[in-house]
Amino acid sequence: MARSSSLSSAARRRLMLTVALVLALSHVAHVHGGSRAGLSSSFYDSSCPSTRDIVRRVIQDARVADARIPASLIRLHFHDCFANGCDGSLLLDDDIFSGIRTEKKVPGNNRSARGFNVVDDIKRALEKACPGIVSCADILALAAEISVELAGGPSWSVPLGRRDGTKTNIESANDLPSPFDSLEILQEKFRNMGLDDTDLVALQGAHTFGRAQCQFTQRNCTAGQGRGTLVNLDVVTPDVFDNEYYDILLQGLAQLRSDQVMLSDPIAEATTAPIVRRFSSSQKDFFKNFAASMIKMGNIRPLTRKDGEIRKNCRRVNKKLY
Repeated sequence: MARSSSLSSAARRRLMLTVALVLALSHVAHVHGGSRAGLSSSFYDSSCPSTRDIVRRVIQDARVADARIPASLIRLHFHDCFANGCDGSLLLDDDIFSGIRTEKKVPGNNRSARGFNVVDDIKRALEKACPGIVSCADILALAAEISVELAGGPSWSVPLGRRDGTKTNIESANDLPSPFDSLEILQEKFRNMGLDDTDLVALQGAHTFGRAQCQFTQRNCTAGQGRGTLVNLDVVTPDVFDNEYYDILLQGLAQLRSDQVMLSDPIAEATTAPIVRRFSSSQKDFFKNFAASMIKMGNIRPLTRKDGEIRKNCRRVNKKLY
């Protein structure tokens, strides 16, 4: 009997260890594996089959009037995912009644994050076609992919099914990657999101069609330029999504310090520099890795199933019915 009791105790310990391991793996999947948390590229095939066409049409119209819109929209998705997971929290405005403090006013977003009006237009169009179906978080993910494709970059099947958060995270938003970050700090911030050096170099490649205020550039503003004067991050093909950005890095002419450090930092040669050179020599390789990294980034802490909500207005949480 004593031996049987001992075996039962050992079995219980093994069971407890197994349960703990399963819970730990589930947590990792929730944080860094959206596809495991219920995301699917076919999520709206039945409930709102016109989703992608609607998003694409609105962006096409918007970019006619403003060539910066594609780069602005992909930046919204990036800053949303890095601040509180890919939950659309960046889109929320201040709301004293809901206790919401907007992430739009943190240094990394204030007066630089833009394109919110286009997201509003997309949401209105989707609400008209499929009321209460498509989340604001998914709008950001789709808008990013479509923006890249329209600018000549790669396309990819966007995993969908995210739900919208009902709160913001100011502390996390205050720690967004900065144009003044060293390579080591950038690597740490990306690692904290489950992203490696290849993801870092690939995602920074979105600067191939971006612009920045001169106050954030390495050469700062020239005489007569206001601090908010915009400069092209890719001076050769500023509105085209290509691998020209990496050639500019190889010439040492990156506008942002956080871009050039991927080659100039003392630790770059053993980490990011070979990836920069590889992407410079092969646009196909860059496109493939960029698409994979965008999917990976879009899987950061998504809310799915019954978590969160589907906002009717991307700028505010839904009113609760009591």
